[in-house]
Amino acid sequence: MLEFREISINDRSWINELLKKSDFMGCEYSFANNMAWRRMNDSTISRLDDFYIVKSEDKENVYFTFPAGSGNYHELFRMLLEYSDYHKKRMVITGVTNYGLNIIHDIFGKTLNEKKIESNYDYIYLSEDLIHLKGKKFHKKRNHLAKINNYNWEFHPMTNNYFDECIAFSAVNYNNKNGYDNNSSVAEQFAIHTYFTYFEEMKLNGGVITIDGKVKAFTIGEQLNSNTLCVHIEKADPDINGLYPAINNEFVKYAANGLKYVNREEDLGIEGLRQAKRSYNPIFMIEKYNIYV
Repeated sequence: MLEFREISINDRSWINELLKKSDFMGCEYSFANNMAWRRMNDSTISRLDDFYIVKSEDKENVYFTFPAGSGNYHELFRMLLEYSDYHKKRMVITGVTNYGLNIIHDIFGKTLNEKKIESNYDYIYLSEDLIHLKGKKFHKKRNHLAKINNYNWEFHPMTNNYFDECIAFSAVNYNNKNGYDNNSSVAEQFAIHTYFTYFEEMKLNGGVITIDGKVKAFTIGEQLNSNTLCVHIEKADPDINGLYPAINNEFVKYAANGLKYVNREEDLGIEGLRQAKRSYNPIFMIEKYNIYV
């Protein structure tokens, strides 16, 4: 039977090797994300031949992210179902795109309970759109971005010289919104700390905007697959006009060189976040299903 354990930084090499086999565009398929957000659902990992498996559980269900890698999918899902049955829980496959849906239909048929999870859809943009903000559809965004020029601001690539100040900046925002009362906010603080702790080992990229020499915005991301930059974290002082579009624009100009797409991840069903992500005119969304077996 499959055995699961907590992910560690020492797993990066083999996990990235299997992720490259699939070259998926979804934000679930990032070692850094899996490592940083493991506290959100107490996720654990396993390997079956050349498949990488991420699991979490509640009282009734076992949740498996659709596995990355290659091999015998029939044997893979037989083993996942065996694990779920042994623990007397229902198996749920999450993050399933149309590609994965076809594989699951081939194995289990088309009579499964399938549910689209819109809050988990990834927002995908053309890098060129976010860099240049051309045309009428970005008119308001250009005007908003221009307001940053009312401040004495500078963009800097992320280095370890900024780590402590960025962590302190995020902690102030966390305390101001009583984040300790919200599981997602607690998990986000853990993720931010993890990103900075292993920034170099995970080969992450990032940027900082300072105003009068003080950090007022930062972002962290990485190249997710062969053609996509993924933005994992973006934090900015909401009281400074133009700061959010500035950190977005500057980071993409700096980090998306040669990459066609930018994945700005999901909106989690948060209305303000949804409006902000849609305002950048995504070229498409990665639709995702939960499949209940």
